Amino acid sequence: MLYFNAVATHLSIREAARRLNVASSAVTRQVAQLEDALGITLFLRDKRRMRLSPAGEILFRHSRRLTAPMEAAVSEIELLRGVRAGVVRIGTVESVGLSFLPRLITEFGKRYPRLTIDLSIVSSSEVVERLVEERVDIGFGFIAKPPRQVDIAFRRDVHIGAVMVPDHPLASAQNLTMDQCLDHALAVARPEISIREVIEPFLRRSGSMLPPMVEVNSIRMLVELALGGHYLSIMTPIGAQNEIADGRLIFKPLSDSGLPTNRFGILVRAGTSLHLAPAIFFDHAKGYFEELQLPGAI
Repeated sequence: MLYFNAVATHLSIREAARRLNVASSAVTRQVAQLEDALGITLFLRDKRRMRLSPAGEILFRHSRRLTAPMEAAVSEIELLRGVRAGVVRIGTVESVGLSFLPRLITEFGKRYPRLTIDLSIVSSSEVVERLVEERVDIGFGFIAKPPRQVDIAFRRDVHIGAVMVPDHPLASAQNLTMDQCLDHALAVARPEISIREVIEPFLRRSGSMLPPMVEVNSIRMLVELALGGHYLSIMTPIGAQNEIADGRLIFKPLSDSGLPTNRFGILVRAGTSLHLAPAIFFDHAKGYFEELQLPGAI
């Protein structure tokens, strides 16, 4: 079943064999024996690719849950013996993935060189989805009300504000509001990024139609647009803290009444315990974020 799961995951005999550290012929033989035992085809094959048959889809859906505990147990035992590395599967939003995580992971890798990081940069909603589906062990994202299957194991609340160059006309504003920002060239996140839902009512206060602005689906692009000097970007400081720290950008929190803070969190599946490798990474990440100085943090 472990061989079947590997092939079903990668849809490649060769890649499954590489991941399992066995010969491709051994993988082919095990899958063939499983198909013979069940009396049904599990994979549909052609010259260019392979895919799961309807029966294979059903088996894969159930077998992942059956084999996951055994895979985790074997991995932890071998990790303790030093035979091979453990794996930590992480899902993160872009702003964290491009700002904090490189340094965090570098420090972690130096301390635990035998642990492997599998990192995916996705939206906050997909971070949650992957946690619920057990496709990642730990998530980093912005989330106010997690579903019951997800816990915010560690959180930091940060102000929403405007990021701009130090000589921007609004850089000296004492109590910056969204209305003031709307009088200038503005860059905001598109709806698929979680902060847009929070700021949308405040963007529309000036009327039924939004003024011309740049809408992007990348936090990094918001930072780059702010660095250009013409635009100010509505965001949290997370994702721009390196540029803020070296003085190239400044962060001004918005003082609009009723504007909520944005909650950044380390997310895990509810009601389950982390396996050894993810637990080690979680403790490292929690300590890192507890000590981290964030502009705009509460």
